[in-house]
Amino acid sequence: MKNPTALSRRGFTKLLGAGAAYAAFRPALGFSESTPKPNDTKSSDVVRLSSNENPYGPSAAALKAMTAAFALAWKYPDETQEDLVEALAKLNQVSKEQILSGAGSGEILKVSVAAFTGPQKKLVVGDPTFEACAGHAKTSGAETVKVKLNATYAHDLPKMLDVPGAGLHYICNPNNPTASLTPKADIRSFLAKIPRETIVLVDEAYHHFVESADYESVIPLVKDFPNLIVARTFSKIYGMAGLRCGYCVAQPDKIELMRAQQSWDSVSIMAIVAARASLEDAAQVSNGLKNNSEVRKYVCGELDKLKFTYIPSHANFMMIDVRREVKPLIAAFRDKKVHVGRVFPPLPNFLRVTIGTRPQMEKFMAVFKELTA
Repeated sequence: MKNPTALSRRGFTKLLGAGAAYAAFRPALGFSESTPKPNDTKSSDVVRLSSNENPYGPSAAALKAMTAAFALAWKYPDETQEDLVEALAKLNQVSKEQILSGAGSGEILKVSVAAFTGPQKKLVVGDPTFEACAGHAKTSGAETVKVKLNATYAHDLPKMLDVPGAGLHYICNPNNPTASLTPKADIRSFLAKIPRETIVLVDEAYHHFVESADYESVIPLVKDFPNLIVARTFSKIYGMAGLRCGYCVAQPDKIELMRAQQSWDSVSIMAIVAARASLEDAAQVSNGLKNNSEVRKYVCGELDKLKFTYIPSHANFMMIDVRREVKPLIAAFRDKKVHVGRVFPPLPNFLRVTIGTRPQMEKFMAVFKELTA
């Protein structure tokens, strides 16, 4: 009799697509009816709106794929990772050699800084933006040059272009923490002008939440710009922040330079199978976009009634001008068991809050009204 756990590579791919072997593989550790689901807020009275996570959790197909893969936890993930890379290459219409997977897009950012900055190669970032790259630059001995965002909270690309000695430009689009866009025409112009020896890393972690016609993914531009790297993550729309899976698209020579900085097998087999299954669940993206858009409109409407302004959001979080120093307000929210974002020094009067579920945001607004009255 054949060993039911001895899956071929192609057989395992089928499992990821349909979860067909779920019942056969389901171990005693499978979820029971009473097990709290990942998005079950009843298990805690704390409303967590601090980390731009997806409160709806991962795809049901991803959960089934992970449960089925318990029996494969003894294996190194390289074989299943090849299947994920193939799927990502097909999705993005590039070759397998142009994909590098990582433990979240955070690892992609880390290896990019390691590969393309150093004592003689500066890192150039917006201010404020996601801080990870600047933190990694300290390890590589690179100077970080911060360029303030412009009046519309877009990256000031002309000023970034003027920084001498740059090894790597980091552009988060939509930007974190402002949830603002850098227009597609501005990025195209920037790529056309920047020297080919200077690398541009565009972080598209929040790509799936954007509805503006003034935005485009720059993945299709990788073929024309050999110095372009585009990072993506499964943490946001796919609800997999705790699993740590991301990837980037770049030309093969840049991928190899980054791979040299990476740990072997850094992505777990559970993250890989969940990511692979998520790609086949189109409803995960469409429902995530719909839910986020609807709840964000509710929050904006409530803030409008209260006459509070905010930066127009193109992501699953937003920045609200609270018209006072935000640090004490963050602490006051925590006392009320609502966790909101941290302080961002360039914007000391702005509160960053993740867009949670409708009940979570109703709780947030109730506390907001109380604390700002």
